[in-house]
Amino acid sequence: MLRCTNRTPALKFPFDFYVVVDNSTSVRIFSKRAFFTLASVRQIGNLTLRTDLLNTSVKFMRKGELTRAAILDVALDLSSRDGLEGLTIGLLADKMNMSKSGVFAHFGSREDLQMEVLKLYHYRFEQEVFFPSMKEPRGIQRLQSMFARWVKRVSVEIASGCIYISGAVEYDDRPGPIREALVAMVRAWQGALLRCVEQSIATGDLKADTDAQQLVYEMYGLILALHHDARFLRVPGSIERAQAGFIRLLASYQNSVTSK
Repeated sequence: MLRCTNRTPALKFPFDFYVVVDNSTSVRIFSKRAFFTLASVRQIGNLTLRTDLLNTSVKFMRKGELTRAAILDVALDLSSRDGLEGLTIGLLADKMNMSKSGVFAHFGSREDLQMEVLKLYHYRFEQEVFFPSMKEPRGIQRLQSMFARWVKRVSVEIASGCIYISGAVEYDDRPGPIREALVAMVRAWQGALLRCVEQSIATGDLKADTDAQQLVYEMYGLILALHHDARFLRVPGSIERAQAGFIRLLASYQNSVTSK
């Protein structure tokens, strides 16, 4: 649940939250890295949001913060479809119906914009895949949850694209801060998977001689195959094949006592 302390309108809200009203149908709460639905928010400072008041006016919000949040949201959408290198100030300005200088004013450079988009993507990935899985018991249940949520995330991205995967193609031989940040984020996720596998070995869910790195490698391979077949080849049933592959993969590493 989102908690925000009461603050005066002159101060920033905790975590730099931004409120955006989408026509008359929904209200979204933006941060620099993620958005939350109206249903998860009750009060921010002196502004109370109610689900029965969808046309609630937004008060006490700084115009620059609202604009920056909206720019990042659109920039992430464009980057998911066209890649981070396809993201330009000019294209973003057209989509936002703003001047180039207006967009540029919110970011020091195109690279800064790309970096913020990458951070936003990483944050949303954590919120949708990693943190919910941490609520599961340590061991194989958590590992299964991580993979299931990962597949769900990729399945939603079939129409747009996974920045972790497309970014690897874009920046595999392109040195610089963006590549370094992308590599760090992917390694952080692989590290989380590795720790989960090691915990599953410790709990006895997986065989004691399980090669944790090999298992993570094969899990990653299933996701890459899913993304390739579903997005590039448009092969029906790719999601189901990835799920079946994981079940068979996990069964080969499970202790006979714990396997179902």
